[in-house]
Amino acid sequence: MAGNPDRSTASDSASEGCDRPAKVARIGGIDGDDDEVDRRDVGGELETMNQRNPGVQRYLVAIEYIGTRFSGSQQQLNCRTVVGVLEDAFKKFIGHPVSIFCSSRTDAGVHALSNVCHVDVERTSKRKPGEVLYPHEPFVVKRAVNHFLQKNEGDVMITDVRCVPQNYHARYKALERTYFYRLLSGPEPLSTFEKDRAWHVPQDLDILAMQKACNILVGQHDFSSFRAAGCQANSPIRTLDEFNVTEMVPSPYFPSFIDRREGNLGFDQVTGGINGSASFGFGMRKQHRCIVVTARARSFLYHQVRLLVGVLKAVGTGDLNCSEVARILEAKDVTKASRMAPACGLYLGHVKYELP
Repeated sequence: MAGNPDRSTASDSASEGCDRPAKVARIGGIDGDDDEVDRRDVGGELETMNQRNPGVQRYLVAIEYIGTRFSGSQQQLNCRTVVGVLEDAFKKFIGHPVSIFCSSRTDAGVHALSNVCHVDVERTSKRKPGEVLYPHEPFVVKRAVNHFLQKNEGDVMITDVRCVPQNYHARYKALERTYFYRLLSGPEPLSTFEKDRAWHVPQDLDILAMQKACNILVGQHDFSSFRAAGCQANSPIRTLDEFNVTEMVPSPYFPSFIDRREGNLGFDQVTGGINGSASFGFGMRKQHRCIVVTARARSFLYHQVRLLVGVLKAVGTGDLNCSEVARILEAKDVTKASRMAPACGLYLGHVKYELP
């Protein structure tokens, strides 16, 4: 995410990834078939060889995806999954199967602004069968695999790649995870552009009451009341390091005639239009209020965030009060919680690491 010190650009990843000696080799082709390729294919940049011996290289890979057409992130038989699509793209690049391991599992319909996985790649020559080559640089992996991903549905993309040691595990090295949940509040039907991207709540939401409920739930608790059946965690104790609600400009947002005429630039200046108090004229729909719930912790229970959001929504509509939220938490019984929020509004926002 923008401004995060733990993430780097593709060029940073390339320069800080695999160690390099002075000897230079040409970069592999986009299909992974050639040991060499014309310099023009990489804009004049040359790949330098890895100081490590030729062989298997582990890459840490950050990905973003729209979860609507996926049956979750993890590989499943006869289902389209994020890992399945990634593994297929890597196979087309390097010419043989790989196994990909994600830092965080997401359910069908859940999106990711940044999920992270690791993959072991052995680069072999297709001109000289059996010859093992030096590993690809991270920026080559990013460009090549994205090439094949875009030939698929185009709903998953690699955003960053870095070389890591063989014992660096995307799941177990994660320090914390941040999730966002989007709610769109208002009586108007949901825009086509927001389909499967947020939970539409027709009623107005009381954000102040929702934030008071967040204050009850933040911190370390037994979250049994927010733990779905089938959770495999050994303990229901979790620590929510951050849990809050924020009103945002709905996306996509385009300036109205009033915004353009008055030169409005900031969120505070356009909220009148967002809440429907200003008329945009015939054919211009009113915008919903966009409420984002942020949850940050080292780890979460199965469906914990969606169950928490379900309770917050009930508080926002006035169906629950803060005292009742406290009783639900203390009950340690998931049947006492409100209806679970749907998957479509949930986004895995960021996975934090201490990178080598």
